[in-house]
Amino acid sequence: MLILFLFVLYQSIKGRQEDKMTETLVNVGLDERSYPIIIRSGVLADIGSDLRQRKIGTKYGIIADDTVAKLYGKQCMQSLQAAGIQAELIIFSHGEVNKTMATVATLASELAQQGFDRSDALIALGGGVTGDITGFLAAIYMRGIPFVQVPTTLLSQVDSSVGGKTGVDLPEGKNLVGVFYQPKIVYIDTDVLHTLPLDELRGGLAEVIKYGVIHDADFFSFLAQEREAVFALQQDTLTRLIARCCEIKAWVVEQDEREGGLRRILNFGHTIGHAVEAASDFQLIHGKAVAIGMCAVADLAVRTGHLQEGDAQAIKKLIEQYELPITIPTDLDRKVIKKYLLNDKKTVAGRVFYVLPQGIGKVMITDQVSQDAVDAVIACSGC
Repeated sequence: MLILFLFVLYQSIKGRQEDKMTETLVNVGLDERSYPIIIRSGVLADIGSDLRQRKIGTKYGIIADDTVAKLYGKQCMQSLQAAGIQAELIIFSHGEVNKTMATVATLASELAQQGFDRSDALIALGGGVTGDITGFLAAIYMRGIPFVQVPTTLLSQVDSSVGGKTGVDLPEGKNLVGVFYQPKIVYIDTDVLHTLPLDELRGGLAEVIKYGVIHDADFFSFLAQEREAVFALQQDTLTRLIARCCEIKAWVVEQDEREGGLRRILNFGHTIGHAVEAASDFQLIHGKAVAIGMCAVADLAVRTGHLQEGDAQAIKKLIEQYELPITIPTDLDRKVIKKYLLNDKKTVAGRVFYVLPQGIGKVMITDQVSQDAVDAVIACSGC
């Protein structure tokens, strides 16, 4: 029996070592604020042991919405507790409608009541809303405590968990209140995507396509070729896909952390997309709104002479292949969309900046777009 026990133990340890050998690491190089992105199947179970070695915080507040808490809250808690780390699971109601100052205030009060101080840290366990809220909360609680990103949606894994953008929405628009505040580490577990609703997976794929258009034509072609493998959640394909998106975003953030210039290319599809999302009262999920926004600015680029029609059609075709919308819903009020456009946080001195594709893998940033051209694109989309 002893020999059998030792054999089983050996196999378990060997399996863990082999898993770690298959880790994909991406580094976000920001000098003393640099941090790793660890991408691996099953990494969620090992967060506690890894954080114990890194000593980021004494105690951890795991921030999760009520949906993700049911799926992964217990597992995350157990991982930390097994490593001898004290942790508290703090839950808020899911949805973009709860990405507000009121939610942040409630969570901050909960931290204070549970005695969290400057020696402690937060874990953002969830999608983009959770990551944005938790990062903002970490930046302002006790004038700043560390936080860790554990994204559980494809969208947050490839985009919002990396780069340090945090914030909340106002009635006037998305993400109008926030700060740049980098996490200490990002853990990406590809296994969690198996519990992601198909619609949310599609939404994340909009952000994935974005990276191909703005910076990597080969990646754009890879997505066209590997569609079936992506939807089948094949491990190697997912890891390659997520890692490439993170590499591109890390490269951009390293050069322009605070969106003074280059980082604006990451907003491809987002300016119009955010306006469409808000005009729908957030009934349209973020990724689908971004897909619509990408198609709209592709049309805008054609109208303004910056993009060939063939490339615009290629962008729309790939978006359609990934089962995403390419036109603004006909029931959305175009005047409301235009109002939200003017309130976009990227607007400077009344000028709206657009990221226009010039080809697959190349974009430009400009505020020299006529309102007539924008109006025409918004009016025609979905007609």
